[in-house]
Amino acid sequence: MPSQLTVATGQYSDKGRKESNQDFHGLCMPDEPQLSAKGIAIALADGISSSAVSHIASASAVKSFLDDYYCTSEAWSVKTAAQRVITASNAWLYSQTRHSEHRYDRDRGYVCTFSALVIKAATAHIFHVGDSRIYRLRDGALEQLTKDHRLVVSEDTSYLARALGISDQLDIDYQAVPLAVGDCFVLATDGVYEFAAAPFIIDTITRSPDDLGAAAQSIAQEAYAQGSDDNLTIQILRVDSLAQGDASAIYSQWAELPPAPVLEPRQVFEGYRVIRALHGSSRSHIYLAEDIDSGALQVLKTPSVDMRGDPAYLERFMLEEWIARRINSAHVLKPSTQTRKRHFLYVATEYIDGQTLAQWMRDNPAPSLETVRGIVEQIAKGLLAFHRLEMLHQDLRPNNIMIDTAGTVKIIDFGATRVAGLAEAETDNLPPPILGTAQYTAPEYFLGEAGRPCSDLFSLGVITYQMLSGRLPYGAEVAKTRSRAAQKKLRYDSVLDEDREIPAWVDAALAKAVHPNPDKRYQELSEFTYDLRHPNRSLLNERPPPLIERNPLRFWQGLSFVLAICVLILLSTHAVLQ
Repeated sequence: MPSQLTVATGQYSDKGRKESNQDFHGLCMPDEPQLSAKGIAIALADGISSSAVSHIASASAVKSFLDDYYCTSEAWSVKTAAQRVITASNAWLYSQTRHSEHRYDRDRGYVCTFSALVIKAATAHIFHVGDSRIYRLRDGALEQLTKDHRLVVSEDTSYLARALGISDQLDIDYQAVPLAVGDCFVLATDGVYEFAAAPFIIDTITRSPDDLGAAAQSIAQEAYAQGSDDNLTIQILRVDSLAQGDASAIYSQWAELPPAPVLEPRQVFEGYRVIRALHGSSRSHIYLAEDIDSGALQVLKTPSVDMRGDPAYLERFMLEEWIARRINSAHVLKPSTQTRKRHFLYVATEYIDGQTLAQWMRDNPAPSLETVRGIVEQIAKGLLAFHRLEMLHQDLRPNNIMIDTAGTVKIIDFGATRVAGLAEAETDNLPPPILGTAQYTAPEYFLGEAGRPCSDLFSLGVITYQMLSGRLPYGAEVAKTRSRAAQKKLRYDSVLDEDREIPAWVDAALAKAVHPNPDKRYQELSEFTYDLRHPNRSLLNERPPPLIERNPLRFWQGLSFVLAICVLILLSTHAVLQ
């Protein structure tokens, strides 16, 4: 069993010499599975003294962050989830000011600083706007991790350059810091850190390892004794242990289930009557079955017999249903509603009456361009549903795409899908494995790099190319290129030929979609599908790279030939002169 993330905390807040406390702070330590999925969150906000409503802004900012962050998708990374929540909070605060009597005086509106820390797996994620601070205490040294967003006019005058609620646009500082056991983080408002010296903070925390709350109070009282005239708020968080392994707690509800047995026709299993086997491979066994209660046709997917002793494989198998239940798209396979208690490990999904795209391509070797566009656009909509949740399919290929009898295209099989929110919970830091099929896998995977949305787009480009030409743009060469130098030598084979009426601008769009360099591909699926229907003049007007880049051998052969001709001319001229 992996060890669990554990922390010790202490917090203290007081109005100090002010009439009221405009600071607000909070902390959330959830139980599993959210502890593994979302981590521990701590936040602090400081209102501005010129505003009579900034205490409302502070409270709202912290409360909304701690509430809404845990309501975001478990598939999202910490950065995406937190930034979207903070941005939404900023928009609400700005709107409140715009609809109040202070709409033309932002210093009197709903404005506050904001600093938050999310501890997940072995990483601390820091989000910061304003002049509150986050420090890290490690090995007896106190390091400031945030930058003060304050504009200094003179020794006595300064202004907040950035804060929540000032503008409808928000620039959030973000950084990810690797964790070590014993790391101590300190969040403090300026009423504390400007008056409590760093040596005192270090000594107080070090002397109170078992009562960080008392340490926080002592530091705030020291700031008060040193003349602080502001509110006093400080939070301390110490990392006592780190989670080892990955986010397996998320699917712990299935972890103890034994893999489903090999099924036979007419067999009754878990409330289903098996009709026939649909497919079998080294990865899984797939059956057509009837739900006995509803009479609906379902597909049952069970783990491969050969890999049932592999925990990593079983975890990926369980992840498929976890992913399917979080994606809502007409172009992505839907899981069945689970109404009965499960006694075995398997996946039940909708039954698609149709054929794979691979079979469709064999049946339709020369489809019209418009038919291809329609299929590609539906696949792109399915991929977009993955990308919006920060998921990469990573194994898009004709056998993983179904077309039903009504012509609806659906993406199936999520066994290779990468989920950002789960990937950042892994602590092994190993290069990502290549899980896709080599002919359709983007070149960057073969360099050991993590994929991006444009990596899935590369696979879609290859499929589009194959539907139009019956071949692959680089043949089988992509999987052989394990260096950038080798990938630069890959040459795109134009889809244009005498047998098919394909516009040159479509070929240009395909060339960009399957470019070996991910930075030179389309970055958005919509750009690719748009260019398949509309000529992109910028692509047609691009000059081809020089010959020395396209074919160095031919360049030097040509240059050598020219030099040889020059030498012969010089020799003949010399002979004539003699």
